[in-house]
Amino acid sequence: MLDKDQPSAAAIAALRTRFACEPEIDRILTRKLTERAGAGYVHQDLRALRDGSAALIRANIGDDFAISDARWLTGGASKLQMAFTLEWSPPAEARRKSAMVLRMQPAESVVESSRLREFEVLAAMHGIVPVPPVYWVDDEARHLPYPAIVYGFVDGVTKPREATSQASGMGTQLAARWRDSLGPQFVSAIARVHRTPASTLVLPSFEQHAAGTACIERTLNHWERVWEEDADEDVPLMRLACAWLRRNMPPCARPALLHGDYRMGNFLFTEHDARITAILDWEMARIGDPHFDLAWAMNRAYGLVAEDGKTWLVAGLIPEHEFLARYQDESGVRIDVETLHYYKVLCGWVQGVIALGTAWRIARNRKTHQDVLMAWIVGIGAKLLSELRELLAKS
Repeated sequence: MLDKDQPSAAAIAALRTRFACEPEIDRILTRKLTERAGAGYVHQDLRALRDGSAALIRANIGDDFAISDARWLTGGASKLQMAFTLEWSPPAEARRKSAMVLRMQPAESVVESSRLREFEVLAAMHGIVPVPPVYWVDDEARHLPYPAIVYGFVDGVTKPREATSQASGMGTQLAARWRDSLGPQFVSAIARVHRTPASTLVLPSFEQHAAGTACIERTLNHWERVWEEDADEDVPLMRLACAWLRRNMPPCARPALLHGDYRMGNFLFTEHDARITAILDWEMARIGDPHFDLAWAMNRAYGLVAEDGKTWLVAGLIPEHEFLARYQDESGVRIDVETLHYYKVLCGWVQGVIALGTAWRIARNRKTHQDVLMAWIVGIGAKLLSELRELLAKS
């Protein structure tokens, strides 16, 4: 039996054999388990992160730079973020001061993910959708306490000052004037991502999948492995959902790059003109069926009902029928109703893995700086299961 808090090398090897994942996903999940019996999250002070950032930058450009104005950034359910100013001379450019962000994971994250993949996908999306410029990655934590990336600071907010919301962007209440501007941009951005052939993107740590079910199998293996590694209590509905997902895998005709967590709260916009300035939080990105991103955005946890009391707003931004119609027109992807339903079940199951498995374990084991938020996420687990049951009942 697997001791999930102190897994043996043999147990880890058995999980790796049982659930064949993409090599980079396997690497970061194996690292998580190998280090799990070690110390919990250690509080980081700004000086240590500033010095670690300086070491990372020095290893890439030498000593001709200066860091100032280091400060914490709020927001984010899974990673630590520090803003700072870098005075430096970019290649072929005059010396300047640039606003930067250090994004670093804790000892264990609610979504254990690869900083290398996040670095690669931000670089690949430059010029396709608005993303922060990305500069350096410390994927093996050679310079910083935990794996991290450094990217450029982008002006913007995740919600207007007057808006109300719950944690991590959920339940954000936007007035109609904001929705009218942001909703179409929200659709257009993901349509541009999906219509870009994945094979044309430089993503060396991602598997490029051919048409068929391989991309879905890898996704199921990834998240079922996480469930086996993290869940403390067996949940029959989660087992049932996983079995249904494996029995009913729809073939993917044209795998595309997926954001993986596309919703309100994961993009920035400027308040004076309601213009999206950056799509953020690509840590769950993978290559797969575009229906995944649509189903994730449509999840009930991320949407709400408009002022009329009956119109459901996808991600709190746009009516569902308009979301799907606009996406289909702009992406060129034909939405299949049955495939979309499959991915709604898949997304609900993945959220169950995160809430009932990982969030609980990392909070209990004191592996994260966000233990209070993790407890809140565990608390919505029953609601997520109820929604998953309803989706399965319609299958």
